[in-house]
Amino acid sequence: MSMRRGMAALSLAVGLVVGASGCSSGGGDDPKPSTPASAAKSSGPGTSPQEGESDQPLAELKGSNGLLLQITSAQRDSGGFVTINGTLKNDGAKNTVVPAALSGNETEIVRNGRSLGGATLVDSKGKKRYYVLRDTDGRPLTTTGFTTIKPGESLSVFMQFPAPPADTSEVSFQLPTFASATLQISG
Repeated sequence: MSMRRGMAALSLAVGLVVGASGCSSGGGDDPKPSTPASAAKSSGPGTSPQEGESDQPLAELKGSNGLLLQITSAQRDSGGFVTINGTLKNDGAKNTVVPAALSGNETEIVRNGRSLGGATLVDSKGKKRYYVLRDTDGRPLTTTGFTTIKPGESLSVFMQFPAPPADTSEVSFQLPTFASATLQISG
């Protein structure tokens, strides 16, 4: 009986060692990053909060109540996504309540609070419209949780979409209550 216990303990110990070495990240052949490509990167002091940003925005869109959306990048990544980065600014003289219309009208997105979930990309060449992606709980993959922007205040924003075909580099960006704009996708 004690010999069976000893063999079982030995088997368990060998299994744990083999399992732990298989899970370690110590110099294996796996070239994949440890975080998904769509994960947000933190920025240290003095660095740009959004990767791929340029000094000149790709587009400036005027919205209601003095809101201004400056799109700073439209980046295609290898995972099949396009991420739009920008700044939402209150150019008006009073506090501005961000319109609920920016979230769109889909029940699943509206249920998750204020967001930029109503944004779309239109590929006129391929005749397709792309909506903001959602996670497995139905939350939009975009900036969320904002309601009021003070005069002169800016908010860094992002939206993630499925990528159009690789040969499509120009899309129309649309967001409810804002003018639309043509964007060049990089990457």
